[in-house]
Amino acid sequence: MGRRKVELKRIEDKSSRQVTFSKRRSGLFKKAHQLAVLCDLELVLIVFSGNGRPYEFSSGNSSKKILERYRAHLESEKIVGGDDHTAEEHHPYPCDRDGQFLRVPEGEEIEDMSLTDLVQLEQLLYAKLGHIRNTKTIRMIETMSVLQEKEKKLTEEKLLKGKELEDLMKEKQDGSSLNSNLGQTRHALLEFL
Repeated sequence: MGRRKVELKRIEDKSSRQVTFSKRRSGLFKKAHQLAVLCDLELVLIVFSGNGRPYEFSSGNSSKKILERYRAHLESEKIVGGDDHTAEEHHPYPCDRDGQFLRVPEGEEIEDMSLTDLVQLEQLLYAKLGHIRNTKTIRMIETMSVLQEKEKKLTEEKLLKGKELEDLMKEKQDGSSLNSNLGQTRHALLEFL
């Protein structure tokens, strides 16, 4: 019995749809595993069933680490393709709908750009660099203020502990002199009796 071509449309029978989903999901995960092994790459595959249940495949130890790497990559792309509009609104080079370069041209692509395009690219890069520096400065200032608050709290705590230690030392000295006075009184009473 040979294979027949499956018409791509929604399967109406619920149980058939579930069986097909289960078989195809396992086949998809198998292909993902093969791709990860053959190409030595990290891979995460997430599939949601028709009733919203998630199924996950990860080629590495932790899909969470891979997803964090992906989020960091997206954040770095946001910084490069951020919201600054210092360059002209229209770029002849491939741009998103906000007029920002989708990626920075390299090598021969730069050689093919006109002088106007190069000036616009330079302006965009300077604007992005300024944005990154501003963000970095703000974060450094915030970190410094947090560290200064911690230092202040630790200094106050140190002074309080020092005062407590002094009080304990005084109490100990007062207690030892009181004990010696009690010892002398006791000795005098014993002689009197």
